[in-house]
Amino acid sequence: MNQFKFIDLFSGIGGFHIAMQSLGGQCVFASEIDQSARQTYEHNFIKSSPELFHSGMFNADIRTITPSDLPDFDVLCAGFPCQPFSQAGHKRGFNDTHKSERGNLFFNIVDILEAKQPKAFFLENVRGIVNHDQGNTFKVIRDIIENELGYSFHYKIVKASDYGLPQLRPRAFMIGFKDEGVLSSFSFPAHLPLKFTMSDVWGGDCSREIGFTLRVGGRGSNINDRRNWDSYLVDGEVKKIMPDQARKMQGFPQDFEFPVSNTQAMKQLGNSVAIDAVRICAKAMIEHLNVMSNAKKYISTKKNKGEWTELYSFLKLVNDKKLMLSDKDLNIKNNTDHFCVTKVSTLNISETCYLESNDLVVVHNKKTGNKQHINVASFINNSVLDELVTSIKSGCRTFNIPAFDLIQTRLGISIIKGGNSNQKSDVILGIENNDIKKNNEGFGIKSYLGSKPTLLNASGNTNFIFEVTCLQHSQVDAINSINTRTKLKDRISKIYELGGTLKFHRIEKDTMSYNLSMVDSMIPKLMAKMLLEFFVNRTNSINTNLENVFNSRAFPNSDLISLQVKIKRLLVSVLLGFFAGKKWDGRYVSNGTIVVKQSGEQVGFHIVDKDSLEDYLFENIKFDTPSTTRHRYGSLISENNGKIYFKLNCQLRF
Repeated sequence: MNQFKFIDLFSGIGGFHIAMQSLGGQCVFASEIDQSARQTYEHNFIKSSPELFHSGMFNADIRTITPSDLPDFDVLCAGFPCQPFSQAGHKRGFNDTHKSERGNLFFNIVDILEAKQPKAFFLENVRGIVNHDQGNTFKVIRDIIENELGYSFHYKIVKASDYGLPQLRPRAFMIGFKDEGVLSSFSFPAHLPLKFTMSDVWGGDCSREIGFTLRVGGRGSNINDRRNWDSYLVDGEVKKIMPDQARKMQGFPQDFEFPVSNTQAMKQLGNSVAIDAVRICAKAMIEHLNVMSNAKKYISTKKNKGEWTELYSFLKLVNDKKLMLSDKDLNIKNNTDHFCVTKVSTLNISETCYLESNDLVVVHNKKTGNKQHINVASFINNSVLDELVTSIKSGCRTFNIPAFDLIQTRLGISIIKGGNSNQKSDVILGIENNDIKKNNEGFGIKSYLGSKPTLLNASGNTNFIFEVTCLQHSQVDAINSINTRTKLKDRISKIYELGGTLKFHRIEKDTMSYNLSMVDSMIPKLMAKMLLEFFVNRTNSINTNLENVFNSRAFPNSDLISLQVKIKRLLVSVLLGFFAGKKWDGRYVSNGTIVVKQSGEQVGFHIVDKDSLEDYLFENIKFDTPSTTRHRYGSLISENNGKIYFKLNCQLRF
């Protein structure tokens, strides 16, 4: 990690950039919405990081990016907007949808961590975030990072003066590592003495050794006012802080330039980070990453229910040597309607299991060419599989199944789950019957051993944006404050009651809009109407929902059957073809799906019988209501362009 890559989110004028670059880091992506701050950032880094600007990797609005499109990186850095949690602001927290949704932009960070899986992150915010909303806000942040994303979470309230700079500036530093596990020994570095004092900053005798916290706005208080922060007594004379002094207090180098007015420069410095504090803590973070990298013996065996089910399905295919085909109700069509399975592998392992007619399995290592003939009947059988099903169903969050490790050892391979954010195929099979014979057929796996599986996961990619007209900005907070059990329906009803209208504007991410239009140009508008039908009337079954939309005469030039065909085509395309966050080429990347039922029995669908697959999806897929906070929807948004918008999220579940 002497040289590493990082991204700089909510970058301001580049305090994180300077700190990380001094440790050997290369910035491969940055994002900042404030035009004046962008001007200062580019002015100072265009020479040292030219590729950042020439490649279009200096983004203006983090909400517009598709996380999977970002370049790979090792560390995510972000000083995300602090006003929603600051004592000086309204403290709306995650519910602050003013000024371009500044309150819930933390969840854009979550989306990026989830999609890119970097080695570590470093977040900074005001100390008020720790106790905001009686600690609930910080609890949400920590729970998502630890339990949803699988990162460790270490935090500390750090003052700039703790690491050499003569300024109070208490801030919450949050640092975490992917799969830290038993190596969770990171600690923030010990405090260091001041490098210089406020007298050095002023070049004269200052009455304070350590300065006030540099802030934004509210300048000009009398030096004796308790709210004063910018007036100092220097050589017996009252002086107001200016960019030269503020730059030193924040640790910026002397040659850092401000191609903006002094007013803008002070605002930018007040919004920045204390560079020395970030640098010293980041150095400890990088050193800990080196420790983790060198601990090669450490292997995490904990998995969630979905991951364990994929491995269970692998073993069941080895045991059964066949895959029964299903009708639309997940019942086996008949005992003769199945595929014989001749081999099992995944995209992520070098070994392939060739299944012979007796109990023998030939394990072929594609890298070495070695072959082992293994009799599996003694350690993979129906009884063992039933025990694995019980273990999976009784597990919670991420957990171990020691019996599975023993099976892998005896089989002589380390089975790695096939699916990730860029794969539709969880397992690769050789299949044959009277109609087809395929040697490398990809199948996805859907499991009912835990929560009902999703077809389309909620994310920022699946938000639909509606423009709200005929509504006053003064009514936004009142509507957003509705917090009933049915708040989404009630907020929409209140918009209508006050004379507002909801008109479909666009899908939040262009990639998702492109993919839906690839299926059919009508799909984005059709799904927007169906989402409104769901959230207003709670019609969650997709077939009934579509019928209600049709009966509302929303599409007078279309008949019901043609709309059903479009939606069925969409559902199959989501299952076998595209991801919401990745531009689709129109091809299926998997040709079948295995469904693991609650009993542990598994049945399959294949594109060769597309009608059964379409009917199964059309009759079993429902709209779902994911977390409004986590996925940034369900509130009126006051945008910087003066318009008001409202988002609804599309999540589809079996």
